[in-house]
Amino acid sequence: MMALEHEELHVRRGERTGLYVVVAVHSTALGPALGGARLWRYETPGDAVSDALRLSAAMTLKAAAAGLDLGGGKCVVCDDGELDAVRRRDLLLDLGDAVESLEGRYVTAEDVGTSPEDMVVVAERTAHVAGLPIDRGGCGDPSPLTARGVEAAIRASLAWRDGDADPAGRRVVVIGVGHVGVDLAARLSRAGAEVLATDVDPAKREAAEAAGARWVEPGSAAELDCDVLAPCALGGAVDTRNAGRLRAGIVCGSANNVLADDSLADDLDQRGILNAPDFIANAGGLIGIAAERHGSTPAQVSAAVDEIEGVLGGIYERAAAAGTTPLAAAREVAAERLRAPARVAA
Repeated sequence: MMALEHEELHVRRGERTGLYVVVAVHSTALGPALGGARLWRYETPGDAVSDALRLSAAMTLKAAAAGLDLGGGKCVVCDDGELDAVRRRDLLLDLGDAVESLEGRYVTAEDVGTSPEDMVVVAERTAHVAGLPIDRGGCGDPSPLTARGVEAAIRASLAWRDGDADPAGRRVVVIGVGHVGVDLAARLSRAGAEVLATDVDPAKREAAEAAGARWVEPGSAAELDCDVLAPCALGGAVDTRNAGRLRAGIVCGSANNVLADDSLADDLDQRGILNAPDFIANAGGLIGIAAERHGSTPAQVSAAVDEIEGVLGGIYERAAAAGTTPLAAAREVAAERLRAPARVAA
């Protein structure tokens, strides 16, 4: 388990289902901790706790680097594989109870395994929920905004590496054809990129091809020769086993914690591979949910997400000037903003 640096950690057994709901609040220095609720099958409750701790820390970085007045938190819910419609609803109510018990210090939203419609059920037990469907006053599925932000990050990366932000004619390998991955594939295909896509679920092939991508088998997709490798599934897509075999010029996707270990940022840098910090590249969904809380118009939300291109360009400039990696530079930007409240208070 990672070293603890969090404000709060709650492990609660749902009264309706008996399943564990874990909420990690990493930081509320800038505002309430916001982060999605992930429904996943964990081998042990300890694995769920570790995931919540890791993901909530990443949310703090994401919110701070994006300039949002929000902290970082995460909820993970343990799926035992026996969730029929009734029991799933009960689990969502248990989730809502866990969120409500934090009295607003944590705000939840959809994530892997949950949906905006699920958040409607959660909202029966707590008001501290975002990402509701559009017809309920929310922003709906944040995946299109996340994909929009990743495209902006890819443009910034191409501009920094090659001097041309246009993805037309570039080869992009999208790993993970979920909601974000398929949206990203479609956006890049429309922009003229050659998109190759894969997923461990072969049933995703039809959606990938409908988005304009060419399907490739998942086994060694990360090692294909390409301009951009875009991991859009779970974390750890780049690890010690494949980092030395990557043939991408850029790593930039929507997955959280793309690098299995932060030390791999140095390895990629030494090999001349530009690594876009994931908490910068995938911030579009969070930006959208934050805007929902402030009543922004769709046009204002899109414009805010598009600013990721300029933010990431600034990160690259900072890293080059300091002789460090983009990941280190992005972490320092977030750390500076997290220190700002203390300076103001002083």
